[in-house]
Amino acid sequence: MTGPAATGPADPVLVVGAGLVGTSVGLALRRAGARVHLQDHDRSALVVAGSRGAGEIGALGADGRTADGYDVRLVVVAVPPGRVAEVAAASLAAYPQAVVTDVASVKAEPLRVLAARVEPADIRRYVGSHPMAGSEQSGPWAAAAELFDGRAWAVTPHPTADAAAVTTVAALARGCGAQVVTMSPDEHDLAVARVSHLPHLLSVLTASQLLAAPTEHLRLSGQGLRDVTRVAAGDPALWRQILVANAAPLVQLLHGVRDDLDALLAGLATGDPGVTAVLDRAVDGTRRIPAKHGGPPRVEAVVWVSVPDRPGELARLFADAGDSGVNVEDLRIDHDPGRPTGLVELVVQTEAAGRLVEALGARGWSVHR
Repeated sequence: MTGPAATGPADPVLVVGAGLVGTSVGLALRRAGARVHLQDHDRSALVVAGSRGAGEIGALGADGRTADGYDVRLVVVAVPPGRVAEVAAASLAAYPQAVVTDVASVKAEPLRVLAARVEPADIRRYVGSHPMAGSEQSGPWAAAAELFDGRAWAVTPHPTADAAAVTTVAALARGCGAQVVTMSPDEHDLAVARVSHLPHLLSVLTASQLLAAPTEHLRLSGQGLRDVTRVAAGDPALWRQILVANAAPLVQLLHGVRDDLDALLAGLATGDPGVTAVLDRAVDGTRRIPAKHGGPPRVEAVVWVSVPDRPGELARLFADAGDSGVNVEDLRIDHDPGRPTGLVELVVQTEAAGRLVEALGARGWSVHR
């Protein structure tokens, strides 16, 4: 067959899967003015996604056309990794005019299985992709049209992918507000193992050590523990599929973690300077993390502000910080156990930290850096 035709504003997009990401894709596309149709074997999730405005339900005929005669030109498969190949193959067969993509967090294994199931002419219409956005929450109620705004969205064409299909999937990502990053499926899987799957596992390992902790130990918990363990609350069934599907690159990285653990264990037992070497490497690693909006890393400082735990205080702090003319790059909020105050960490550019401390101090805030 010939390559897929370019999509137009009247061409409907079908989203298969009404979970967090699928519903968010529908909401983002509807925000951009696209026609969206939804499918999911879970009727309750489908009804919720439809009620939230993510797309129309049951509006496609048996021939894959809308009631007014338009063909589906793009199918977004938003199902767990273990079902991607099955659903993508069915979509390629059911919608012969459509480009098919998926938004799962693993790309190489689903592509391998899919390529063995469909004809070479059909695999040309498939291009994997993966928005780097999500939440430890799940389901359509947690979805948001803004989920992808400013986030990276990997587009992972295989060697035989049609160029028009690649263009269509990249346009999908941009239409959802994301920034396109193009890479091969194998390179994508190594990248997400490094920046997503490995951090999730380390969060899981930390959180699992809390099960045997005495209650009085947990009373000392601060924001650092919450930051490290937050993502460990993700759906275990989904994460098992993700980790198993991306096992090879993850195992490679875990060997590196094991080497560092061995160095730490040896150093802690003997007072060896190897402990410092691991800590220094970690600091250097954090400096490589891109700044917000994907820009180059920048040197930042933290300004701590003590905030009374009563209505209106955060709003007053934000207003005073805004009046200082200093841009707040990020913030975190911690609560002191047993005290009626919170500690707000304002992350700013290093050269602006002194100005912010002075401005907030002049307005009566207890502040330091």
